[in-house]
Amino acid sequence: MGQGQKGSSDNKEGKKKRDESPAPEDSHKCRVCRFPLLVALLQLLLGVAVTAVAFLMLAISPSLLARETPHWAGIILCLVSIVGFILYCVTYLPDERTSMQFIGKLLYFILCTIGLVISVLVVAFAGYHHSQTSKLSCKEVGESCVCTLAQNDPIARTFTYEGVSDCEVITGTLTLYFVIQIVLNLAQALVCTIGAFIMWKHRYQVFFAGLQIGSPSSKQWQKV
Repeated sequence: MGQGQKGSSDNKEGKKKRDESPAPEDSHKCRVCRFPLLVALLQLLLGVAVTAVAFLMLAISPSLLARETPHWAGIILCLVSIVGFILYCVTYLPDERTSMQFIGKLLYFILCTIGLVISVLVVAFAGYHHSQTSKLSCKEVGESCVCTLAQNDPIARTFTYEGVSDCEVITGTLTLYFVIQIVLNLAQALVCTIGAFIMWKHRYQVFFAGLQIGSPSSKQWQKV
């Protein structure tokens, strides 16, 4: 009888330990860290930053081309982040049993991939224009700034920036903005890569958020 009582008490203690696992509400303590909310927040912040810097560049001179002021890249990333927020709000069901969940995941993966391509494209444009602008020789002509790549070459290509009273803005401030765009879009490309990779891994491989929800019968894991 003593052994039976001891075995029964051991079973009760083991069951009690299993029941003392973290409560379900503990899994909501770090909601911001859960995918895709954190990635969408970073995309939104970077998209707003890229757009703001682009409009600051456009304020220097209205003659700047669209590829020199990539506000369109920032706006697209803001749209991608909105899809990420919507995907986060969609109720998760195993094996993608709802069409809304499947469409959201597919759309977010495609948009992250497009955002990656666009960010790399902006980095290429910004790098090229930065190297070109840093070599310009400029002079003021009325309310415009006329710049050439080679001051002593009569047939050198000429760039005219209208609405610029000080050419130092072109050779100094504008080149700084190009560097900022390179940094922001590199970060943007990295975030889009992470978002697309996690979404692909979630679809074709099994991985977990690391949050265990206690169950008296079996161990359950909350999937990302």
